[in-house]
Amino acid sequence: MVRVGVIGTGVMGVNHIRIYHEMEGVELVGISDIDEERVKELSRKYGTEPFTDYKRLLRKDLDAISIVVPTKLHKQVCLDALEAGANVLVEKPIADTPENADIMIQAAKNAGKALMIGHIERFNPAVIKLKEIIDAGLLGKIVSMSTRRVGAYNPRIRDVGVILDIGVHDIDIISYLYGLKVNKVHAIAGANIHPFEDHASIHLRFDHNQTGLVDTNWLTPHKIRNLTAVGIKSVAYLDYINQTLELHDEKWIREAKVDKAEPLRNELEHFIKCVSTGEMIHCNGEDGKHALEACMAAIDSYKQEKTIQL
Repeated sequence: MVRVGVIGTGVMGVNHIRIYHEMEGVELVGISDIDEERVKELSRKYGTEPFTDYKRLLRKDLDAISIVVPTKLHKQVCLDALEAGANVLVEKPIADTPENADIMIQAAKNAGKALMIGHIERFNPAVIKLKEIIDAGLLGKIVSMSTRRVGAYNPRIRDVGVILDIGVHDIDIISYLYGLKVNKVHAIAGANIHPFEDHASIHLRFDHNQTGLVDTNWLTPHKIRNLTAVGIKSVAYLDYINQTLELHDEKWIREAKVDKAEPLRNELEHFIKCVSTGEMIHCNGEDGKHALEACMAAIDSYKQEKTIQL
């Protein structure tokens, strides 16, 4: 049995707790949150032990821990977990600054433990299928990708703007699908209903004249999550929510066969498998750091009104 814990019982944390509770070969040893009433209620529901001090949970000889706390707390909680001997999954973004990300990455290396970053869309079955199709060359050379990730504002998000909260998903996915790192970023953004930016258009440049465009906001009353990949042979249209993928060329419109599944469950199963077998983590600290750096470049770009080179 892999002994796991969860630190943070917000909306995303509860989903981590639920899935670990349901997974075979996993013992949910405990959960932690500063909200004593909430953590006790959830511990009763999922048959585990509650902690208001996460350091007490870390003393329980854990093999793995999910860290689902506000971004500014990621570094310290991660360092404490690694010191306690646990393999770590940190929700995106990896940290509040690239410098703190570096500290976390180095600490994991020093401890000989896995550090995985929760970029959940990498585990979306439609994205997995699109990656297979791109790598097989069915679209030809990809020249551009564009995404739209919009929806209503959630008042619980107060510590970051829309770029770091949801735009980071598509920045990571475009980079992942290309198999390349972003080298230049130009963004236009603004704040209307939030202390930080609540809408942004982000232009990403990669080597080989390949580009990405991320359109994101908290102003649209309904949720849209999609991606278009334009290749010289065919164009792919992906819907993250419905987990569908269509390929269009001059002769055919084809729908790819996608085996639908819950992305977070895929992600946590991968994490536990890597902890159990030593298999390489699919989305490691370096990947998380790159996505963070591109987001920070986008924020600098719109504030300084210029292109930022990474």
